[in-house]
Amino acid sequence: MAKEAKKPTPKKTKKDTASSSTLTKETTKKAYSAADISVLEGLEPVRKRPGMYIGSTGPDGLHHLIREIFDNSRDEAMGGYCDHIEIALLPDGMVRVVDNGRGIPVDKHPKTGQSALEVIMTTLHAGGKFDNESYKFSGGLHGVGASVVNALSTYTKAEVHRDGVKYVQEYAIGKPKAKVKQVGKTHHNGTVITFQPDETIFSDVTFNWDRIVKHYREQAYLVRNLRVSLIDAREYTGSIDTDEVYLEDLNLQVPSMSFYFEGGIVSMVRYLNAHQKKVHNSIFHVEKETEDGIQVEVALQYVDDISPRIVPFANNISTPGGGMHVTGFKTALTRNLNNYNKDNKVLSEKDGALSGDDVLEGLSVVLSVKMKEIQFEGQTKDKLGSPEARGAVESVFGEAFAAFLEENPDDAKAILRKAALAMKARKAAKAVKDSILRKGALEGFTLPGKLTDCQTKDADEAEIFIVEGDSAGGTAKQGRDRRTQAILPLRGKPLNVERVRLDKMLGNSEIKSMVVAFGTSIGETLDIEKIRYKKIVIATDADVDGAHIRILLMTFFFRYFREFIDAGYIYVAQPPLYKIKKGKALHYAFSDDERDGVLKELGASLDNKNTSDDEDTGGEDVDEETTPKKGSSKVHVQRYKGLGEMNAEELWETTMDPATRTLKQVTVEDAMEADAIFDTLMGSDVEPRKVFIQNNAKLAEIDI
Repeated sequence: MAKEAKKPTPKKTKKDTASSSTLTKETTKKAYSAADISVLEGLEPVRKRPGMYIGSTGPDGLHHLIREIFDNSRDEAMGGYCDHIEIALLPDGMVRVVDNGRGIPVDKHPKTGQSALEVIMTTLHAGGKFDNESYKFSGGLHGVGASVVNALSTYTKAEVHRDGVKYVQEYAIGKPKAKVKQVGKTHHNGTVITFQPDETIFSDVTFNWDRIVKHYREQAYLVRNLRVSLIDAREYTGSIDTDEVYLEDLNLQVPSMSFYFEGGIVSMVRYLNAHQKKVHNSIFHVEKETEDGIQVEVALQYVDDISPRIVPFANNISTPGGGMHVTGFKTALTRNLNNYNKDNKVLSEKDGALSGDDVLEGLSVVLSVKMKEIQFEGQTKDKLGSPEARGAVESVFGEAFAAFLEENPDDAKAILRKAALAMKARKAAKAVKDSILRKGALEGFTLPGKLTDCQTKDADEAEIFIVEGDSAGGTAKQGRDRRTQAILPLRGKPLNVERVRLDKMLGNSEIKSMVVAFGTSIGETLDIEKIRYKKIVIATDADVDGAHIRILLMTFFFRYFREFIDAGYIYVAQPPLYKIKKGKALHYAFSDDERDGVLKELGASLDNKNTSDDEDTGGEDVDEETTPKKGSSKVHVQRYKGLGEMNAEELWETTMDPATRTLKQVTVEDAMEADAIFDTLMGSDVEPRKVFIQNNAKLAEIDI
C-alpha cells in the first residue's frame, strides 16, 4: 500500500520562509519559423512522452505494458475466439504473452502495402478495433497497445500461428529488424508476443508477481470459461524451449498459477464476501444485451458491514473512478428499493425515503458493461464516460432487480431492514456533524485546542503531522517549521472504525479532532477541495503500539477519507531507529542492517561491544576494537524507543526536514485486496484473523 517518496533536492532549514525568484526579459529575440516545429515520426512520440500512453514510467506504467498485450488476447476471448491466455516472466527480464486466438493477420495491408502484423506492431492507432466488425466488444479504444509496448521495449518478437504456418518478426526499440517471414509449420492457432522493457525508459524493470496475480485473477472472473495461466520463471537456471507454445506444458517447477471461473462475476462476489456474514444467501445476477447492443451484467449480495464494495468494469477494464454505468446502477438500486418498500410497507412511512448512501451500506456488487463505441476518460481508462451506458444499466438492472425483490420477499425484507439501519445511522451522524462542523463554523468554532497549526493557509505547502502522544507532540512543536508544518498529537489509540458507524465515530474526541483539522467535513458532505493540508503525515513510534496506531489510522483513512489516499495526500514518516555517535561524527540508522553497516565503517561491531547502562540516553557504548587501545574513542549507539526520546533538533533533522527526511506515500494499488485485508485484520470475525496470523507469523519482525 505504500511506495517510497522521493526526497526533495533543495536544502531547506527551519529558518526558510518563502522562496523567491526573479524573472528577467531576454534582450535578444529568437526567430520562430517552420524549422522550429518538431515532427515526430513512427513511434517516436511514445518514447518522447511515454506517460501520455501508459500513464507513467514507474511501476504502474511497467505493469501496464503486460496489460496492453493481454487486453488484445482477452478481446479475442470476449469475441469467442480464444479460451487460454498465458503470461510468463522469463529469466532475461522478458515477458511472454500467448493466446490461442485467430492470430494477428499477416497478409499485406491494402493501404500501406506492408504486412498487417508489421502495421499493428509499428503504427499508432492501427488495429482491428475501429470498424466494429473484427471485435464486437473491445477495451483497446485507442488501438495503440502493441505498438506502444514495442516502442518502449529494447527487443520485441511477434510470433503468429495462423492457417498451419508460423510467422515471425523481430523489433529493436519499435523498428523491424527484418520483414515478416515464415519459419515453419504449426498445429497451433494464436499469437505469441515477447518483449523486454527498456531500462532507459522505466525507473525499475522489476515486475511484481503478487500484483500480476491479483490483476489477472480478476480478469479471469470477467470472462467466463477463459483460463489465465501465470508463470514466474525469472529464477529458472535451465534452458527454456520457447518453441513450445504454452510454457506451462514444460513443467518447469517454478511459481505458477492458473485461474478459471465458470461462475464469472458471481464467483467474484462470492470471493468478496468470503469472510462476511450474509444479509441474504442468494446472489442476484443478471446478464442481458440491450437493443442498442450494450451488454450489461450485474452480480450483488448484501453483507453485515457498513462499507460498500462496488467493483465496476467497462469492456473488462477496471474503472475505479466509476462513471456512467455506476451512476445508472445507483439510480436504479435506490428507486427499486424505495418502490418495493412503498408497495409492501416493510419500513415505516414516517422514516421517509431511503437515500443513495443508505442502500449502498454493506453492498458487494460487480458491475460489467460491454459496448462497441466506448469512451474512457484518458488512456488509462479510469472512468467510463459513455452516457448511453447509464441508461442501459438503469434499464437492464432495474427491471431484473425489481423482479428479484418480488420473487424473493425474505431477501427483499432483509435488504430493506439493513438499509433502514443505515438510514437511522445517517440521520444520527448528520445531527452530530451539524453540531461539530456546520454549527461550529457558523458560530466561530475554532480548531482543536490540541492542534498547533501552521502559519500558511496554502494547502499545497501545508503539512500536518499526526503524532503519537503528548511527549512526541511537544518535541515536534519545538522542532517544526512553523510556517508550513502543523502538529496534532493523539492521546491513546484512535478508535477502530472498521465496524463503527459515523455517528458513534464522531463522538470520539481523537477522531473528531482530525476531522475538524482537515476541514473537508466527512461522509456525504465531504469536500476535498476544502482540505487544509495536502500532506498528512502519520508519525508513530517504531514499536508494536506505534504499528497498531498506524493501522488504526490507515483503517480510518481508507474507510472515510479514501479520496485523500487517491489524491496522494497520506504519508507515513520514517524516523530512525538508531543514533550512532563517534566523537563529533553523528550518524542515523533506519534499520538493524544499516546500523551494522555504519558500525562496520567506524571499525566497531555489536559482536564485540562493552555495554554501559546509560540512563540518560538508553544507549550502548561500543568500543572500536575488542580491546580498546589507549586514546581510542568509543562509538555510542542509542536505540530510539519513540519519537519523544529525540530532542527537537534530532526530530527535525531526521523526520521533518523536507531536505533530509524519508516519507512513504500511502497508495491503494488493489482496492479489492486492501478491502479484504482491512476486513480480516480489523473486523469482528476472529477466525479469518487467526488464520491470517498463523499463515504470516513467520514473516513478522519481533522487536525485543
